[in-house]
Amino acid sequence: MAEETKETTAAETEKATAKNTVTIETSGSCKKKVIIEIPRESISKMTDEQYKTFSKEAIVPGFRKGRAPRRLLEKKFGKDVSEQIKLKLLAEASDAAIKDNKIDTLREPDIKYETIELPADGPLKFDFEVEVRPEFELPSLEGIPVEKTKAEVTEGHIDREIEMLRKYAGIWTPKDSGGKVEAEDQVVADVMLDVEGQEQKLDNATIQVRANGFVGEIPVEKLDEILGGAKAGDEKQVEVVVPKTHFKEDLRGKKVNIKIAVKDIKWLKPAEMNQDFITKCGVANEEELRKALRERMQNRLEGQAKSEMADQIYKYLLDNTKLELPDQVAADQAVAVLRRQYINLVMQGVQREVIDEHIEQLKASSAEQAKEQLKVLFIMDKAAEKLDIKTTEEEINGHIAQLAMQKKIRPERLKEEMQRDGSIEQFTLQVREQKVITKLLESAKITEVEPREGGTSPKGSAEAHKHADGTEHKHPHPASPREGGTLPKGSAVISKKAAEKVETPKHPALPKGSAVTSKKKTEIDAEKPVKKTPAKEKAEKKKPVRKKKT
Repeated sequence: MAEETKETTAAETEKATAKNTVTIETSGSCKKKVIIEIPRESISKMTDEQYKTFSKEAIVPGFRKGRAPRRLLEKKFGKDVSEQIKLKLLAEASDAAIKDNKIDTLREPDIKYETIELPADGPLKFDFEVEVRPEFELPSLEGIPVEKTKAEVTEGHIDREIEMLRKYAGIWTPKDSGGKVEAEDQVVADVMLDVEGQEQKLDNATIQVRANGFVGEIPVEKLDEILGGAKAGDEKQVEVVVPKTHFKEDLRGKKVNIKIAVKDIKWLKPAEMNQDFITKCGVANEEELRKALRERMQNRLEGQAKSEMADQIYKYLLDNTKLELPDQVAADQAVAVLRRQYINLVMQGVQREVIDEHIEQLKASSAEQAKEQLKVLFIMDKAAEKLDIKTTEEEINGHIAQLAMQKKIRPERLKEEMQRDGSIEQFTLQVREQKVITKLLESAKITEVEPREGGTSPKGSAEAHKHADGTEHKHPHPASPREGGTLPKGSAVISKKAAEKVETPKHPALPKGSAVTSKKKTEIDAEKPVKKTPAKEKAEKKKPVRKKKT
């Protein structure tokens, strides 16, 4: 059903008295069908202008340059000239229809140029479809309910942090005679691996006793239960099936019989809480250490609280906004997400044939991630417009400078790199998105809540909530203490760098080349001019046909 019919002039034929008739219809989810009729008067005018220009350059045997009669030009070059006229008319009419009717397109018009012919008489009629931004209503942006976890550092928190640092600086120490294996111990053993009849011996192998550990290169589930309670001289045996996703192709899916002859058992002896340990932490005494840890942990808890609140804002917007996504744009984005997932798995060492076995699951996961990414992009774009939030060149340069400090490179160099790979556009969107979140938090209805027991985060927090890009917040575990025991380089106890880190947006904009953000396909901001269609570019580049004298 037609939504509206308007009269619009072609962009570059201002003197033409005839006007194109434009009808716009809704043809599907986030799609518009544009029907255009170009009157004969405009076709004739364009034809006269084209031949007038062409005749000045055309070289025809028997005639001086620019003197060949039009009848002869039409006979010799009519087909090529008609094609040029058609392309120019289609390009100008479609551009004008989109611009004059303020159609917010996401992709180039789907015009079937090859199937459209320039009529000998009467008007030129054609139609095309364009994908447009989804139309939807935002929920109320005032008073969004948000829970804020109280950022209170207790003496217990500091004690646990000190204990962790002591373990970092700890030393693996042999257990007394008769000592038994416990979880998190380290076992030195002679190992015999029987891989379906092929034996391999590992002398003095070091085994970390964990719930899911490794014996040599073989992953073993419940390893802590298998070795738990063993003493030096004991032998343990287990049979496992190597996962099909193992990084070594020749081990995948094979049964492995493992014999472990325990020779020595070590436990991690934390560093003594003495002046030597305190000095390694970079402070003068225990009081300064506890003070530095309190400041660091306070910053960390406050940062986590902000992250949790931002995640709740995203969740509120997603849960309370109904919008239909453009089919083809969503499909293109799903392909981009799938490609990234595939490449990441390959880079992690997973063989392509193993990935291909699970490709359908990957496709489903990619499609879901793509939908959330697109929803977040459209929602945040509309919220920024409603709140009148924009980014300036100075703001972007400031954020780039902060990021450059973290990377320890010059801001100018970082900006050049971002401009080359196209990430400057994504970065700009991220900065604007962060400003939107900050603005929404200013008017949010914030309720302070106690930290959950055990230090876990409240519902909707950074740990519990999945981002729109499919990632989750995870707090990395510290690396295993090294033999001989030293604090990690630059360690952190008193490092100010952690507190000075710039907050980066957690919901990255869509990747370069995606259907929505690609400069070649669309413009993010509505006020940017509509780009030229391929037909128009083709028409402008195509030169008049020339024929040299023989």
